[in-house]
Amino acid sequence: MNTKWLEWATRLQSIAQSGLTFGENQYDLDRYQQIRDLSVEIMHEYTDVKHEKIINLFASETGYQTPKVDIRAAVFKDDKILMVKEKIDGKWSLPGGWADVNTSVSESVVRECQEEAGAEVKPKRVIAIHHANKQNNFVYPHTIYKIIVECDLLKYCFEENSETLGSGFFSSDNLPELSVERNNLYQINLCFEAKKQKLFEPVFD
Repeated sequence: MNTKWLEWATRLQSIAQSGLTFGENQYDLDRYQQIRDLSVEIMHEYTDVKHEKIINLFASETGYQTPKVDIRAAVFKDDKILMVKEKIDGKWSLPGGWADVNTSVSESVVRECQEEAGAEVKPKRVIAIHHANKQNNFVYPHTIYKIIVECDLLKYCFEENSETLGSGFFSSDNLPELSVERNNLYQINLCFEAKKQKLFEPVFD
Protein backbone atom coordinates (compact mmCIF):
# COMPACT_ATOMS: atom_id res chain seq x y z
CA MET A 1 0.00 0.00 0.00
CA ASN A 2 1.70 3.19 -1.20
CA THR A 3 -0.05 6.11 0.54
CA LYS A 4 2.30 9.08 0.70
CA TRP A 5 0.19 11.21 2.99
CA LEU A 6 0.14 8.40 5.56
CA GLU A 7 3.91 8.03 5.37
CA TRP A 8 4.35 11.77 5.85
CA ALA A 9 1.93 11.91 8.78
CA THR A 10 3.56 9.02 10.61
CA ARG A 11 7.05 10.40 10.01
CA LEU A 12 6.01 13.80 11.35
CA GLN A 13 4.45 12.14 14.40
CA SER A 14 7.61 10.12 15.05
CA ILE A 15 9.85 13.20 14.78
CA ALA A 16 7.53 15.19 17.05
CA GLN A 17 7.34 12.43 19.66
CA SER A 18 11.12 12.08 19.83
CA GLY A 19 11.52 15.84 20.07
CA LEU A 20 8.95 16.15 22.84
CA THR A 21 10.66 13.34 24.73
CA PHE A 22 14.27 14.43 24.44
CA GLY A 23 14.00 18.19 23.86
CA GLU A 24 14.86 20.58 26.69
CA ASN A 25 14.34 24.05 25.28
CA GLN A 26 10.74 25.25 25.64
CA TYR A 27 10.90 26.99 22.27
CA ASP A 28 11.80 23.69 20.60
CA LEU A 29 9.16 21.79 22.58
CA ASP A 30 6.48 24.18 21.35
CA ARG A 31 7.58 23.61 17.75
CA TYR A 32 7.56 19.85 18.18
CA GLN A 33 4.04 20.05 19.57
CA GLN A 34 3.01 22.01 16.48
CA ILE A 35 4.46 19.26 14.30
CA ARG A 36 2.49 16.65 16.25
CA ASP A 37 -0.69 18.70 15.85
CA LEU A 38 -0.01 18.92 12.11
CA SER A 39 0.32 15.13 11.87
CA VAL A 40 -3.08 14.77 13.56
CA GLU A 41 -4.59 17.27 11.09
CA ILE A 42 -3.27 15.25 8.16
CA MET A 43 -4.72 12.02 9.54
CA HIS A 44 -8.07 13.70 10.18
CA GLU A 45 -8.19 15.23 6.70
CA TYR A 46 -7.75 11.89 4.91
CA THR A 47 -9.82 9.65 7.21
CA ASP A 48 -13.20 9.74 8.90
CA VAL A 49 -11.65 9.39 12.35
CA LYS A 50 -12.34 12.17 14.85
CA HIS A 51 -9.53 14.35 16.24
CA GLU A 52 -9.92 12.96 19.74
CA LYS A 53 -9.56 9.35 18.63
CA ILE A 54 -6.56 10.14 16.46
CA ILE A 55 -4.85 11.86 19.36
CA ASN A 56 -5.56 8.92 21.66
CA LEU A 57 -4.40 6.30 19.16
CA PHE A 58 -1.74 8.17 17.27
CA ALA A 59 -0.34 11.11 19.20
CA SER A 60 -0.51 10.44 22.91
CA GLU A 61 2.59 8.30 23.45
CA THR A 62 5.93 9.39 24.85
CA GLY A 63 9.44 8.13 24.27
CA TYR A 64 11.05 6.94 21.08
CA GLN A 65 8.33 5.68 18.76
CA THR A 66 8.56 2.01 17.77
CA PRO A 67 6.24 -0.34 15.82
CA LYS A 68 3.28 -1.98 17.50
CA VAL A 69 2.93 -5.77 17.38
CA ASP A 70 -0.29 -7.55 16.39
CA ILE A 71 -0.14 -11.33 16.84
CA ARG A 72 -2.52 -13.69 14.99
CA ALA A 73 -3.01 -17.45 15.31
CA ALA A 74 -3.49 -19.95 12.48
CA VAL A 75 -5.21 -22.94 14.11
CA PHE A 76 -6.48 -25.85 12.02
CA LYS A 77 -8.95 -28.68 12.51
CA ASP A 78 -9.79 -31.09 9.66
CA ASP A 79 -8.23 -28.75 7.08
CA LYS A 80 -10.34 -25.86 8.30
CA ILE A 81 -9.00 -22.70 9.94
CA LEU A 82 -10.21 -21.21 13.21
CA MET A 83 -11.71 -17.72 12.98
CA VAL A 84 -13.52 -15.42 15.40
CA LYS A 85 -16.37 -12.99 14.78
CA GLU A 86 -15.30 -9.56 15.98
CA LYS A 87 -17.73 -7.54 18.09
CA ILE A 88 -16.29 -4.30 16.74
CA ASP A 89 -17.46 -4.87 13.14
CA GLY A 90 -19.29 -8.23 13.03
CA LYS A 91 -16.72 -9.66 10.63
CA TRP A 92 -14.20 -12.47 10.96
CA SER A 93 -10.50 -12.70 11.73
CA LEU A 94 -7.81 -15.00 12.98
CA PRO A 95 -7.74 -14.97 16.79
CA GLY A 96 -5.28 -12.36 17.99
CA GLY A 97 -4.55 -8.82 19.03
CA TRP A 98 -1.91 -6.53 20.50
CA ALA A 99 1.03 -8.20 22.22
CA ASP A 100 1.22 -7.38 25.92
CA VAL A 101 4.38 -6.11 27.56
CA ASN A 102 6.50 -8.71 29.33
CA THR A 103 5.03 -11.52 27.23
CA SER A 104 6.59 -13.54 24.43
CA VAL A 105 5.04 -14.19 21.03
CA SER A 106 4.09 -17.71 22.13
CA GLU A 107 2.52 -16.50 25.37
CA SER A 108 0.54 -13.82 23.54
CA VAL A 109 -0.87 -16.17 20.90
CA VAL A 110 -1.88 -18.73 23.55
CA ARG A 111 -3.68 -16.04 25.56
CA GLU A 112 -5.49 -14.57 22.56
CA CYS A 113 -6.74 -17.98 21.38
CA GLN A 114 -8.08 -18.78 24.83
CA GLU A 115 -9.72 -15.41 25.39
CA GLU A 116 -11.23 -14.87 21.93
CA ALA A 117 -11.93 -18.38 20.65
CA GLY A 118 -12.00 -20.64 23.69
CA ALA A 119 -9.16 -22.61 22.13
CA GLU A 120 -6.25 -24.14 23.98
CA VAL A 121 -3.30 -24.21 21.58
CA LYS A 122 0.38 -25.00 21.33
CA PRO A 123 2.41 -22.57 19.18
CA LYS A 124 4.26 -24.38 16.40
CA ARG A 125 5.98 -21.99 13.98
CA VAL A 126 5.90 -18.48 12.55
CA ILE A 127 4.19 -18.20 9.17
CA ALA A 128 4.65 -14.50 8.47
CA ILE A 129 5.78 -11.16 9.84
CA HIS A 130 4.04 -8.44 7.84
CA HIS A 131 4.30 -4.67 7.81
CA ALA A 132 0.57 -3.92 7.94
CA ASN A 133 0.58 -0.88 5.66
CA LYS A 134 2.45 -2.86 3.00
CA GLN A 135 0.23 -5.93 3.14
CA ASN A 136 -3.22 -4.88 4.36
CA ASN A 137 -5.57 -2.61 2.43
CA PHE A 138 -6.40 -0.52 5.47
CA VAL A 139 -5.06 2.80 6.73
CA TYR A 140 -3.19 2.30 10.01
CA PRO A 141 -1.97 5.38 11.92
CA HIS A 142 0.87 3.34 13.43
CA THR A 143 3.57 1.16 12.02
CA ILE A 144 2.30 -2.33 12.85
CA TYR A 145 4.04 -5.67 12.58
CA LYS A 146 1.55 -8.52 12.15
CA ILE A 147 3.00 -11.84 13.29
CA ILE A 148 1.05 -14.93 12.20
CA VAL A 149 1.79 -18.08 14.18
CA GLU A 150 0.65 -21.59 13.29
CA CYS A 151 -0.60 -23.45 16.35
CA ASP A 152 -1.69 -26.99 17.16
CA LEU A 153 -5.19 -27.28 18.61
CA LEU A 154 -5.42 -29.04 21.98
CA LYS A 155 -8.94 -28.19 23.18
CA TYR A 156 -11.78 -26.04 21.88
CA CYS A 157 -14.87 -24.64 23.60
CA PHE A 158 -16.01 -21.11 22.79
CA GLU A 159 -17.02 -18.95 25.76
CA GLU A 160 -18.74 -15.57 25.80
CA ASN A 161 -16.23 -12.73 26.08
CA SER A 162 -15.85 -8.98 25.59
CA GLU A 163 -14.18 -9.07 22.18
CA THR A 164 -15.82 -11.71 19.99
CA LEU A 165 -19.35 -12.89 19.19
CA GLY A 166 -18.42 -16.41 18.21
CA SER A 167 -15.83 -18.66 16.62
CA GLY A 168 -15.74 -21.46 14.11
CA PHE A 169 -13.68 -23.41 11.58
CA PHE A 170 -13.80 -22.58 7.87
CA SER A 171 -12.43 -24.17 4.71
CA SER A 172 -10.41 -22.12 2.23
CA ASP A 173 -13.29 -22.11 -0.27
CA ASN A 174 -15.93 -21.10 2.27
CA LEU A 175 -14.47 -18.21 4.23
CA PRO A 176 -16.74 -15.71 6.01
CA GLU A 177 -16.56 -11.95 5.43
CA LEU A 178 -13.14 -10.87 6.66
CA SER A 179 -12.39 -8.09 9.11
CA VAL A 180 -9.90 -6.44 6.77
CA GLU A 181 -8.35 -4.27 9.47
CA ARG A 182 -7.08 -7.46 11.07
CA ASN A 183 -6.39 -9.83 8.18
CA ASN A 184 -6.88 -10.20 4.45
CA LEU A 185 -7.46 -13.05 2.01
CA TYR A 186 -3.79 -13.29 1.09
CA GLN A 187 -2.83 -13.81 4.73
CA ILE A 188 -5.51 -16.46 5.28
CA ASN A 189 -4.47 -18.32 2.12
CA LEU A 190 -0.86 -18.10 3.25
CA CYS A 191 -1.85 -19.98 6.41
CA PHE A 192 -3.47 -22.75 4.36
CA GLU A 193 -0.37 -22.95 2.18
CA ALA A 194 1.92 -23.23 5.20
CA LYS A 195 -0.19 -26.03 6.66
CA LYS A 196 0.39 -28.14 3.54
CA GLN A 197 4.16 -27.96 3.95
CA LYS A 198 6.17 -29.80 6.55
CA LEU A 199 8.90 -27.22 6.14
CA PHE A 200 7.70 -23.68 5.50
CA GLU A 201 9.94 -20.65 5.27
CA PRO A 202 8.37 -17.67 7.07
CA VAL A 203 7.35 -14.74 4.87
CA PHE A 204 8.38 -11.28 6.02
CA ASP A 205 8.03 -7.71 4.75
